[in-house]
Amino acid sequence: MDAPAQPAPDTQPGLVVPPVRDEDLPAAAEALLLTSDRPVPPPRLTQALGLPDGATGLGALRGVIESLNALYERTERAFRIELVAGGYRAVALARFAPVLASLHGQRESHALSRAAVETLAIVAYRQPVTRAELEAIRGVSCGEVLRSLLDKRLIDITGRAEELGRPMLYGTTKRFLESFGLASLKDLPSAQDFAPTVETKAARPAPAPAPAPAHAPAEDHA
Repeated sequence: MDAPAQPAPDTQPGLVVPPVRDEDLPAAAEALLLTSDRPVPPPRLTQALGLPDGATGLGALRGVIESLNALYERTERAFRIELVAGGYRAVALARFAPVLASLHGQRESHALSRAAVETLAIVAYRQPVTRAELEAIRGVSCGEVLRSLLDKRLIDITGRAEELGRPMLYGTTKRFLESFGLASLKDLPSAQDFAPTVETKAARPAPAPAPAPAHAPAEDHA
């Protein structure tokens, strides 16, 4: 006897949705996205719209999203639909950021210090990474910064390294992708874009050797 079919990821098993008329698909998709406070995974969106499962439904959904974005561009709307953290969501255009900031301000709980930004960047590009590796790169203790990033749910403990002491491994979260408007980690800028060229490195004078520390590295603050 064949095993029962498994529901597609990010869908609700047993949910029966009447198909939406073709002419109503863009408006229905818009209604779903504008009333959701989180990115909606494509399989969940196709299910809610009554589209076919699999590649056929996902292809139809992409066509609906493209038609909506084309409409928004023609009518000079202030937002568009983007794929963020593995799901679709409506996002305001970047040029309206100052206007939004003037109304909403900047929430202190989401503000990141320079130390937190540096640590988060290392985790994003080197993950999974241990605290010892982070501290070796930054040259300072990262305990407090890591706790701050964990509290903000921008990073998480993803496992333990197969080495002495089994130290914890850190990686970025879905919240990280949402906060920075990334569909996936593949959308991170190439690390080479930030690396100085060989000629620039060669032109720089060699730095003076740092004195040996008299005590443990100072604790960095988030």
